[in-house]
Parts: sequence; C-alpha cells; structure tokens
Amino acid sequence: MSDLPGIFLGNGTAKQTLCFKYANRHGLIAGATGTGKTVSLQVLAEGFSAAGVPVFMADVKGDLSGVSQPGGGMPRFEERAAAVGLQPYAHRGFPTIYWDLFGEQGHSIRATISEMGPLLLSRLLELNDVQAGVLTAAFKLADDQGLLLLDLKDLRALLAFIAENAGSLTGTYGNISKASVGAIQRQLLVLENQGAEKFFGEPALQLTDFLHTDGEGLGTVNVLAADRLVNSPRLYATFLLWLLSELFEELPEIGDPEKPKLVFFFDEAHLLFDEAPKPLLEKIEQVVRLIRSKGIGVYFITQNPIDIPDTVLGQLGNRIQHALRAYTPRDQRAVKSAAETFRPNPKINVEQAISELAVGEALVSTLGEGGIPSMVERILIRPPAARVGPASPAERQAVVARSPLAGRYDKTIDRDSAYEELARRANKAASTAGPGPWSSSDAGEREGRAPAPQRQTPRADPPERQERPTVSRRDSVGTAMAKSVVRSVGSAIGRELVRGILGSLRRSGRY
Repeated sequence: MSDLPGIFLGNGTAKQTLCFKYANRHGLIAGATGTGKTVSLQVLAEGFSAAGVPVFMADVKGDLSGVSQPGGGMPRFEERAAAVGLQPYAHRGFPTIYWDLFGEQGHSIRATISEMGPLLLSRLLELNDVQAGVLTAAFKLADDQGLLLLDLKDLRALLAFIAENAGSLTGTYGNISKASVGAIQRQLLVLENQGAEKFFGEPALQLTDFLHTDGEGLGTVNVLAADRLVNSPRLYATFLLWLLSELFEELPEIGDPEKPKLVFFFDEAHLLFDEAPKPLLEKIEQVVRLIRSKGIGVYFITQNPIDIPDTVLGQLGNRIQHALRAYTPRDQRAVKSAAETFRPNPKINVEQAISELAVGEALVSTLGEGGIPSMVERILIRPPAARVGPASPAERQAVVARSPLAGRYDKTIDRDSAYEELARRANKAASTAGPGPWSSSDAGEREGRAPAPQRQTPRADPPERQERPTVSRRDSVGTAMAKSVVRSVGSAIGRELVRGILGSLRRSGRY
C-alpha cells in the first residue's frame, strides 16, 4: 500500500490503493466470467470520477449504465463494505454522459472516413495487403483531387471512379485492379449491413467533450452503449482503437501529472488483438506506450492475460487479477502466465491462489512510490457506491435530456464532400458534351411517328474524314470521373426503385 492519494480498492492483509500519480501507467483487469471484473471496473471509474478525472468505458453487457444512479438495496455489498472497513458506506450516482454509435441509447458518435484513415478502415473491412494498398491509393487520390471523404457514399463514389479508370491511374498510384476495388466495395456493403453508415459522417466527435467535469468537480463518466456494437467485433475494436489514436494525436504532451487527464477502459480487449496484422499491432503498441505522456491511462479488461500481446502487457503497471479456472492446458498456461507477471510475495502462492479466488476477491499489484510495483496482495474488492446494473430506459432518457451535450450530435449534417463534388463535375461534363445520344433523325420516332426515310449519301473521301476533329481514345481524368459518378448515382437510384417496386409487389401478393 502507498501513502500517495489514490483509489481505495479493498482490503486483505493490508489496504490496497491505486495511486493517482501512476494511474496513467495503464492497467489490466482480468478474470473468468462472473468473478467480479465489472465491479472492479466500476470501483475504478467511480474513484477517478470522485477525484475529478473523466472516464470513458464501453458498456458491453449493459450493466454499467447504472453508474448514474445511487446504489443500495444489496445486502451482500453492505456485508462486503463492513468486511473491508468501508464505513460509512455511502450510496451515490456519478455525472454520466451516454453515447451510442447507433444514436439510440445516447448521443451519437460519428467520425469521418478521412479521420478513420486507410489503415484502420482496412482492418475494419478485413482487407488483404493488396486491397489495403488500393484503399491507400484511393485516399491519396482524394487528397490530390481535393475531395473530402466524410461518409460511406463519398468512398463509394471514389471507388467507382477508380474502378472505371484503373488503367489510367496506374502510372501515378501503382497497379490497381478492378477485382481489388470490387472486393472493397463488397466489404463496404457488409459494413453497411452492420449499421456502420450511422457512424461515418458529421458532426464528428469532439474529443474535448469527453473531458467534462460537473459543478461539484466530479469527472464525467462517459458510457458507450456497446451491447449491440460488440456483435460486430471488428467495428467495436476498430472504433475504440480509433478513439485512442485520436486522443493520442490531438491531446498535448503534459508529462506525468499528479492525476490523469482521462482514463480509458477497453472491455473485451482480446477483440482488439484477434487476427490483427503486424502494422496494426505496432500502432497499438506505439499508442499505448506514448499516450501516457498525454495524461491518458488505458485499462484493458479481458478474461485471460495471454489475450494481450507481451509487448503491450509489459506496459500495464497496475494489475487486478480475478479468478481463472484451469481446466484445460490453455487455461493452465494462462494461470501460470498471470502468476509470473506479479511481483512475488513470499506469503502467497500466486499460481495456486488464482484458481482459488472467490467471487469479488482479487490479486492486486499497483505502482507505488517511484513507480515500483507493489508485492502482490490478495484482497476483497470494495463495493461500488453507484448502482451495479443497468439504468432503466426512463432514467437513461432523463440523463440524456439534461446532458451538457444535448442537441449537439443528434442531427446528421451532410455538407458538400466528395460525392457532391463529383456530381457537380458530372453535370458540368454533361452540359459541355454536345448533343446527346438522340439525333434529329430519330426525333419523330420518339414522338410516336415513323422515322423519315434517310437519303443515301455518298461516302466521304479520306481527306474530308481527316478534317473532322479528333477525339481522344482515353477520357480526361475530370471527364472520366464525371461519367463514373453519373453511372454510380444512376445505378444507386435504379436499385432503390427496383427494391421499392418488388417490395410493393410482395406486399400485395403479386410477386
């Protein structure tokens, strides 16, 4: 235990505290399902909020939203409070802002395609190396053409142009195959079916909105409704990694503050690393290593410590380890690996204790004076002050209504971007292209009259043919882009019309 100010975690042979000064050295909460990870997470979130430190956490199971409401009515928590020496045990709620990518259970969170970038989008779309290279070229082309990529329709329009002009773009942007572009477009359809179109667009999230404190100086607890989002694991993991990356890019360097500027909890952390390509793993490692100097603490929550790569695990200085069940060889390796990450305590057989911990018990090691890990201790985690469990829909709605961000993110903004700019270029190209495909000779046929007989004229001689203006066999970039957008827009409208017609026929029983 350290004498530095911090969060009281619980009691065993001695009281254990997580020091604010070293809270930005990151941490880990691990343990099998049902062993108490969620309570430990909420205890930390409440402790940071009480100290004026804002928190962001993903509510994967829907039971963290109750942090906005006072606790109470749970006898086992009253008993636990007495057991750890937490007297009096006060119940209270904490200032909370609810967020939801789908805009249903909180304020909408949006990002632009440009902000996400080709690396994270490639991960999100599950692209191979070749396809990821094509997507990177698309972003470069957008930059060169001055095209804003804000939402999915912008990216679709750009990809349609690239597919039509793959050959002419090869000299500048490398080899681009239509097959690769088609694969990206198909993956975009999968992403749209998961509801991602609600995430990409504007108004984009302002990260400073995570950093609020209320009138009493309590840090805001930002709760992301992720019970639906986690059903799309790639979208969930990529979104949270994007948030971390944006925090890393935008916040200034502040060194080692007396307490963090923001604490970020990453639940179901294994989803971030599953099948992640090497460039992405390197980016994650870089962000975790360097974001500490921005005053950001990152805490991963997962079942097994082996779910997290060693390069990242080694940077997590504060550990709360709940019980692990060693039924399989993999589980046994996880127990052994977890035991080896703690600073030994001669009074505790760590490997044995991990398998024996009761619900609510944990092995804890935190950073103390000088950033040195404390010896591992077995403790009973203190109970939270707020409700453990979900807020009701009415309670959630009331919190959203009185939020300082009410109305800021509720309505989508669709300003001029790549899609609109390409459409304007298409219209301009069409207006200067001369007569359309209908000639004067077939005007009568379009009006319902028989076409006038055509008089046979002698074939022009070669010199007269040569005097006609020549037409390039390859469209200019601007004209080709315009044609591509016209076809893309027309196809999209046609598909919607067909879907509407077929839907009405099905409903009427005629199809």
